[in-house]
Amino acid sequence: MKKGYRELLDEANAVVEVVSPEEAATLLDDPDTVFVDLRDPREVQREGRIPGAQHCPRGMLEFWIDPESPYHKAFFSSGKSFVFFCAGGWRSALAAKTAQEMGLEPVRHILGGFTAWRDAGLPTEPGEKKG
Repeated sequence: MKKGYRELLDEANAVVEVVSPEEAATLLDDPDTVFVDLRDPREVQREGRIPGAQHCPRGMLEFWIDPESPYHKAFFSSGKSFVFFCAGGWRSALAAKTAQEMGLEPVRHILGGFTAWRDAGLPTEPGEKKG
């Protein structure tokens, strides 16, 4: 194997700003910051969500960021700053690095992800349950 996941994570965390859940929480009401939830829809339904976060499944990230893609989402062209998170901070580290490489900035990700956010007692809301 040329590179394992740990090396990829170390590389991502070396170039992307990593913020604690408490630091990220200070940005929650900032109209110029978009929180991006990279978790699988089932994780969001089961665990809940950060209020106001945009959901973007990790597998769609590159397609949603690129304005040339037929799947582009306008919030990625907003000129705002972005705070990525997943369940534990691994997917968000890799996703934030990819977003940064695609020209999105400023970009950060939450250390420990949604789990650390929830464990810190920060605001959450229930995930939407499917029928």
